[in-house]
Amino acid sequence: MDDIAARAFAAARGMVGVRFLPQGCDPRTGLDCVGLVWAAYAAAGRVLERPGGYPLRGWARARVEAGLAAAGFERVADAARAGDVALIAFDAGQFHLGLIGADRLLHAHAGLRRVVETPINGIGQEMGRWRLVSSC
Repeated sequence: MDDIAARAFAAARGMVGVRFLPQGCDPRTGLDCVGLVWAAYAAAGRVLERPGGYPLRGWARARVEAGLAAAGFERVADAARAGDVALIAFDAGQFHLGLIGADRLLHAHAGLRRVVETPINGIGQEMGRWRLVSSC
């Protein structure tokens, strides 16, 4: 899986600057945080089951984690690898996804209205890591 994950991270890096679009899943028209992760893995050669109809806020953590598991990801606690998915918990029931690199996070930033690359140490929120492990 590491090769696919590394390719997904590289693909996401190529999407920096793509405009933010709620429910967006195509880099040509716009991406949200879920769409970025799914588009990056698709570009790397792995089409994942994508949740539909998700809101910007209000889903319970269990529902977000179930969506990641259904797509073939598993929560991990070992050393971070390029292409791991960050699940970031914000206040008020808002969750955010991004792709982790060595010390970077690639994510679709709603406030900046585009996909960005930021230092991972600047997140300042609770963050879980998920890795593609399934052969789905």
